[in-house]
Amino acid sequence: MKYLFHISLVFILLASFHNSHAKCIRVGKNQYCKSIHKALDIANNADTILVDAGVYREKNILILKSISLIGVNYPVLDGENKIEVLSVKANHVLISGFKIIHTGSGTLDDPAGIKLYDCKYVTVSNNQLEDTFFGIYVQYGINCKIKNNTLLAFGKEEQEIGNGIHCWKSDSLQVTGNRVEGHRDGIYFEFVTNSLIWMNTSTKNLRYGLHFMFSNNDSYIGNSFINNGAGVAVMFTNKVKMFNNVFTQNWGDASYGLLLKEISDSYIEGNVFEKNTIGILMEGTSRISAKKNSFISNGWAMQIQASCMEIEFTKNNFIANTFDVATNGSLVLNSFNGNYWDKYEGYDLNKDKTGDVCYHPISLFSVILQNNPPAILLFRSIFVSLLDKIEKVIPSLTPENLKDEAPLMCALSL
Repeated sequence: MKYLFHISLVFILLASFHNSHAKCIRVGKNQYCKSIHKALDIANNADTILVDAGVYREKNILILKSISLIGVNYPVLDGENKIEVLSVKANHVLISGFKIIHTGSGTLDDPAGIKLYDCKYVTVSNNQLEDTFFGIYVQYGINCKIKNNTLLAFGKEEQEIGNGIHCWKSDSLQVTGNRVEGHRDGIYFEFVTNSLIWMNTSTKNLRYGLHFMFSNNDSYIGNSFINNGAGVAVMFTNKVKMFNNVFTQNWGDASYGLLLKEISDSYIEGNVFEKNTIGILMEGTSRISAKKNSFISNGWAMQIQASCMEIEFTKNNFIANTFDVATNGSLVLNSFNGNYWDKYEGYDLNKDKTGDVCYHPISLFSVILQNNPPAILLFRSIFVSLLDKIEKVIPSLTPENLKDEAPLMCALSL
């Protein structure tokens, strides 16, 4: 035991000796170092570079050492619409406190405000990025953190702008507390695993607020996706946890709050879908648990294609939607149980807060509308109301087995 104590003491002393040699380098017009490049040249691993306020128009800043690069009062790094501004090719790097503007553009090299190349344990925090092609780009990143950044772009066409936070072939990332606006996709994951997207706001992006492709075992929790071309698309993926997010004001002819395409073994819980053309659209989806979600004032609360199976909807609220559920097939392999439907007109004689008769959430008119869109002109007519009431009593065109056997009489407090 005494031997182990001495060995531990030696390691502590060595670590202290190493840290005592780490230095702080100051960059600014009144400092010895006038440029960030010069500071990087003389820095060693574990050093800190502090950059004073000002405007720095330097060629691509390449970080090859494990250093902390920290801005004081948000110095501006200006790419002058020509270059990628910051490129990181080292592990254990911190970049914080900068305003990064005007990167170059291009679809071949994908220039970014900050790009991480094959890095581990890099943190990018508290930066402001404006008018960048890609904002923050991570490729082959492991255990990297992207947190509390603001990314603003002004894209008009999808092909003219990149994504705000773009992550590719990475693992164990944390994307937290960022605000992304005006990009193609706000946040993009492709081949990214075991990662967390938490408490971000993604708004007014041209295509998706969040776009998942081939990214398994990830979670996105407590985010807001507001007024994007479409809210979130999760495609060709499994084992995704989608908890406590807000999907709102994603309007358009082909827009939705959440698209699930070819995904499985996932969870949708505690989310709010409000004022979207479609709350959730599902295609080729299986083994999904959806519970304690609220669907409020959407065109369609959800559209579930016939290719979906083993999806369980439990304890959800459906309030003030034009249509609650739509499908394109007669065979239904999914279950609805114990949800609240504001259109339910049943009764509860035994006062157990559960309806005594089942509820069929598919409107006959919604079936007609899918095949004949101009029929929307008849939506408010008494004829449509009569058709729907007859269909609920004697189902003919709507799937008879798509029903909630235990509809709730009161909305759930979620």
